[in-house]
Amino acid sequence: MAISKKTLAEKADKFLCYQKSVQSPDHEVEFFEQAYRDVFKNKPYSLREDFCGTFAVCCSWVAASPKRTALGVDLCPETLQWGRDNNLARLDDEQQKRVRLLEQDVRKLNRPRADVLAAQNFSFWIFKTRTEVVAYFKAAYKNMNDKGVMVMDMMGGGDCLIEGHVDKRKIKKGKRGFKYYWEQISHNPVNHDASFAISFKFKDGSKLKRAFEYHWRFWTLPEVREMLEEAGFAESHVYFEEEDEDGEDTGEWNRRDVSPSAPCWIAYVVAVKK
Repeated sequence: MAISKKTLAEKADKFLCYQKSVQSPDHEVEFFEQAYRDVFKNKPYSLREDFCGTFAVCCSWVAASPKRTALGVDLCPETLQWGRDNNLARLDDEQQKRVRLLEQDVRKLNRPRADVLAAQNFSFWIFKTRTEVVAYFKAAYKNMNDKGVMVMDMMGGGDCLIEGHVDKRKIKKGKRGFKYYWEQISHNPVNHDASFAISFKFKDGSKLKRAFEYHWRFWTLPEVREMLEEAGFAESHVYFEEEDEDGEDTGEWNRRDVSPSAPCWIAYVVAVKK
């Protein structure tokens, strides 16, 4: 009796696919440095990564300087363990000692406090009411040093609200390449509840269908900035990526008070405690 071979999807590691598709830890570290320097004209040394998942950003942070420490906070033991086995293990012993992990709610208070507190990949959108978000922002404020910045990414634009819309990208070429799908499953305009999913398709045609699903409140930039002010932050700034004459992204991020509308956009919100 012939033994059927596993498909590429069956052999795939969904966390590895996620990191290759969604995350750019080195870029995040560079932006955190910029955001802190723009306010305090100095270098940050301590990072707290809320909703850290596999905490790849924490690992890149400590690898970039022997003076840096990182704290990763997440509720999912499976994701944290994958990070230990695959990200933390890549660091040397000295670097590993400067990474601390906590399996807990991000709204708990911890010491030491951080120069930079990051909540990336729209993760705080899991809080669907104003009361919940303000409570989280107040906790984040208390988990930061007296001179600190909180960094969050945001998305928007009409295309982000179209049910069934799918964004497709090819991740690498060759035998190890695969396709990434970001699907907007649903959006309720009454309360801005929205569901999204990430799927992966491989060379043999097999798929990891909805490997990750997200059920969020779709928050807007003005709402978030108002809640940050209510939580006690001194100020907040919005950063967009610059484009060249051909409309291509340059990799340079700058503050803007006015931005042209676009079908889909990504921005950073940087909140300042001082």
